[in-house]
Amino acid sequence: MYRDVAAVAKSVYRFTMVLPFVLLARLCDSVTAPMKKKLAKGNRADRSDFCILTSSSCVLDNALAGGVLMSAVVSSTYLDFRRRGFDVSALRYEDLVERPLDMCRILMEFCGLPVSLAELAVKGLDVDSQRNSIFAKSSLAHIEVPQLTPETKEQLNELLKKYGVPLIGEPNILEGTLSCS
Repeated sequence: MYRDVAAVAKSVYRFTMVLPFVLLARLCDSVTAPMKKKLAKGNRADRSDFCILTSSSCVLDNALAGGVLMSAVVSSTYLDFRRRGFDVSALRYEDLVERPLDMCRILMEFCGLPVSLAELAVKGLDVDSQRNSIFAKSSLAHIEVPQLTPETKEQLNELLKKYGVPLIGEPNILEGTLSCS
């Protein structure tokens, strides 16, 4: 499953406000593992893959960059699997939220499960799975996220271009995405 990159960036920002990023990275090792692998590719680490270039240095210099990087790595890894011939498909979070029953039916069918389970799955979506934790929607809702200014958007899109994934402001639909249409 993937989500609009700007929404991911804002969500990751909120998470980092309640939990230090180092701990978050450890908790998300399945997401950070591809980043580590790309850093260690060959005998040299090309750290520019993980940076937004500024006038004098290579830094992630805005609060949304970490989430954009995470989204870009996950999406580009998925697309790489498809290019290598793996029969994988994706589900777009926004489609699931917009048409939960239809998307759950498609997902059940895709997984070879009874389509009748779709209604039960939709009921499960109504529950905050983090309700008793520091990550509960109610805990994170009050955190103000940085604005996505035109300058920030331009910087973040430079990072996304490196990964060959949709840019902020473009349709965010990856090849092989399951859909209702």
